Amino acid sequence: MPNQPRPHLSVVIPLFRCAACVAETHRQLCAALEPHTPAFEIVFVNDASPENDWEIVAGLAAHDRRVKGVNLSRNFGQHFAITAGLDVADGDWVVVMDGDLQDSPAEIPNLYRKAQEGFDVVFARRVNRQDPFQKVLYSRLFGWIYNALSETPHDPLASNFSICSRAVVENYRRLRERSRAFGLIVRWLGFRTATIETPHRPRFAGESAYSFGKALALAVDALVSQSSKPLRLSIKLGMFIAFCAAAYGCVLILLKLFLGIPVAGWTTVVVSLYFVGGLILANLGVIGLYLGKLYDESKNRPLYVVRETLNIAAAADPASGPPRGKVE
Repeated sequence: MPNQPRPHLSVVIPLFRCAACVAETHRQLCAALEPHTPAFEIVFVNDASPENDWEIVAGLAAHDRRVKGVNLSRNFGQHFAITAGLDVADGDWVVVMDGDLQDSPAEIPNLYRKAQEGFDVVFARRVNRQDPFQKVLYSRLFGWIYNALSETPHDPLASNFSICSRAVVENYRRLRERSRAFGLIVRWLGFRTATIETPHRPRFAGESAYSFGKALALAVDALVSQSSKPLRLSIKLGMFIAFCAAAYGCVLILLKLFLGIPVAGWTTVVVSLYFVGGLILANLGVIGLYLGKLYDESKNRPLYVVRETLNIAAAADPASGPPRGKVE
């Protein structure tokens, strides 16, 4: 197989229950990128979708050598699939987007032009979000809690839809912790970052695979992995309760000694015990979350396992031919 020109632009797309969207995503990407650069690639990562996502990707890859495919051995999760795509993406600039077409491929040139103003990362900020009310509510609630408990600011309207320079991608690849949230890790890297507002469209086909349970698990995982502030808050809460208990004890002693008022009885003691016991269990739970993360990291397992790939060897071969294309 002849060497392919090294791409100037890569687009990484994780797939799960997106079979009805794959072909249309490919068509819209080609229509959006071909007028601006011939040197691009599309990296589809199948996260063990129960639908025929992979078969459709294989068909596209057979007819379009710009299509790369990574088929994971099981469902590892969206952010692990994004990592698998970034690990094989060769472009000078790498776009990450979902496969449901809620973020328009036509916005990629706008992301690129903003990046050329001197930014290493540009995130799309979704306006008029076309998601169910409860999903929007969960997202905003997570943003509020995360900003309160973390040192890294998070914009709840910003999505995974973004463009990153090669330097950002290479540094992202170096971070192999198991607790992964693409946008949060990229912001932690500290490169020059900007946002642009982009329209948000209804899902092209199918339904979102994110349930409330999955969203909650991802939120807890992201918070615990990015900040130790919950641990510090638990210490402050414990010290505050201990101070209040000591002060209340002094008040009871003074009332008994100087005013002869008897100490409240059994009900007060039991309520206090249950209250303090609940706080202790909650704090132990927070500590347990962090210990669980340490346990997961200590096993040093790979972030994902690949079953098969398409067009990876040819696309990953360094180009020695024409110079890389450029998005205008």
